[in-house]
Amino acid sequence: MTLNLEGFLLPTLDHLGVSSIPDDIDAKKIASEWFTQFAASLEASDVDGALNLFDTESYWRDILALTWNFRTFVGANNIKQFLRDRLSISRPKAFKLRDEYLGLQQPYPDLIWISFFFDFEVGDTGIASGVGRLVPQADGSWKAHCIFTNLEDLKGFPEKVGHLRNLEPNHGSWETLRRREAAFEDKGPIALIVGGGQGGLEIAARLKMLDVPALVVEKNARIGDSWRNRYKALCLHDPVWYDHMPYLPFPPNWPAYSPAAKLAGWLEHYAEAMELNVWTSCEVIKAVRDEANDTWSITVQFSDGKQRDFEGIKHLILATGLNGNQPNVPSYPGMDLFKGQILHSSQHKLASDHIGKKVVVIGACTSGHDIASDYYLNGIDVTMYQRSSTYIMSTKAGWEVLFSNLYAEDTLPTDLADRVNASFPLGFMMNGFAQRATEAIAEKDRNMLDGLRKRGFKLNMGINGTGFGMLAWSKASGYYLDVGASQMIIDGKIKLKNDSLLQSFTETGLKFEDGSEIPADVVVFATGFGDARNLIRKICGDDVANKCSPVWGLNEEGEILGSWKYMGVPGLWYAMGNLAMDRFHSKHLALQIKAMEENVFGPRYSRVG
Repeated sequence: MTLNLEGFLLPTLDHLGVSSIPDDIDAKKIASEWFTQFAASLEASDVDGALNLFDTESYWRDILALTWNFRTFVGANNIKQFLRDRLSISRPKAFKLRDEYLGLQQPYPDLIWISFFFDFEVGDTGIASGVGRLVPQADGSWKAHCIFTNLEDLKGFPEKVGHLRNLEPNHGSWETLRRREAAFEDKGPIALIVGGGQGGLEIAARLKMLDVPALVVEKNARIGDSWRNRYKALCLHDPVWYDHMPYLPFPPNWPAYSPAAKLAGWLEHYAEAMELNVWTSCEVIKAVRDEANDTWSITVQFSDGKQRDFEGIKHLILATGLNGNQPNVPSYPGMDLFKGQILHSSQHKLASDHIGKKVVVIGACTSGHDIASDYYLNGIDVTMYQRSSTYIMSTKAGWEVLFSNLYAEDTLPTDLADRVNASFPLGFMMNGFAQRATEAIAEKDRNMLDGLRKRGFKLNMGINGTGFGMLAWSKASGYYLDVGASQMIIDGKIKLKNDSLLQSFTETGLKFEDGSEIPADVVVFATGFGDARNLIRKICGDDVANKCSPVWGLNEEGEILGSWKYMGVPGLWYAMGNLAMDRFHSKHLALQIKAMEENVFGPRYSRVG
């Protein structure tokens, strides 16, 4: 798979024409002088003055602050047009450079920049923050290589946290009030959220802090069952520092990698502690768009068959997990003749259910590895069928290279780490920076990768050599972050089949194009999930689904296609991502909704074409 994102070569010293950097650089002085000119130019809507402060090969990424959109502008010409179009509308002002974390950074011997945070206001509407990086020029000056601007809050509508929390004592009425609120006995919600996993709960928490009544509808019996009911061996492969939830981070003794059952319990606790309005054992069976009133009519059905109809819902938010949690099961000839059991990974629970049987796992990414290793650890004969090459990195080496200065013990606060992480446009990452990190990880994982190759496992280095990041953003699959299964493959404990394409099922197993066969009693498809719009189609109908952009994947600017942003249908949103993405972007989704409800939203600055 290839991915073409707008971008430039890395701003190495050689590429910039800089022969050397003085040892006595005063980063604060350079940044302050640059920032003073930057702020003055923007406040005066002086586009040419602002542009003179940028390197020709530069980036400006904005999330909502100046565009009410997710946009990345690549190159001086695009930045110039963006500023011409938006400065007079947005009216940025009150710029302030932060002293904390301002400094010279040198990620590689030939890459150096001055990094800083700043704050500003967006007219009478918003409070925003920014991250900037300046690179040296051949003439001794420093110019912007990347600016990131991010909407933080709406003026006049702050989150009800800290000093704005409820300060009144409550003597005995809290339970009754909570029950009435959660039941929506007095009035309906403004937003209805489908799905009570981390994505649904985080957007519900964000909306509650902004005083937007929201209801979470969860089909399972308990919050957390979306994790609790999956295969028992499931464990997060992202570290705890990356996975904190808004307002209520994990406690300091939380394990680095969360077992699914433990995370499930935390989600249940989170919903209770944050006083979120959650209905379980029910699902949305129909949502009809009322174009005249710009609202939704929504029917919620409970497991006992009872229904509750809502009229006038302003925002319908789908937060049902990766690609709508709609399993993708490829079709092969003979599946109807197979006498064994066929499962999708979402249906797999316990490896011990299949003791004494032969199992084939189709798929060689995260779920495929987790499930195959679970079978081996339970003494079960298991074969992994690898259909195409996979990107592999160990979590130890990967997070050491990628997150050691961001999401780790005693590093940046999580909210600042999120902003630094977001400040690197994917076009920049795609054009050399991610490749360097991927090569460093591969060097640390050399013994493991050599062992896999010797075993015959098909490897790749990600899209254009960028590792797992672009795979995650573009299709949310194609990789495995190793926590032990790779060594099982190397040792032959997990058998491997990848030398021929699967042709068909037989009564007793699988047959391949080269004539070989594998006996099987159980076949598990670890083949991911389908298009998230299938869930939109199921709930909202074809007309609505056909108007929606894809939910996942990247556009030419390197921005997500549909999650957390406008998808083509007013009042319809999707919140899909991992814990870290949901933490950061749930605020963006909530701010858009609150701005619309308070009539301070927009106009949105959209891409042309």
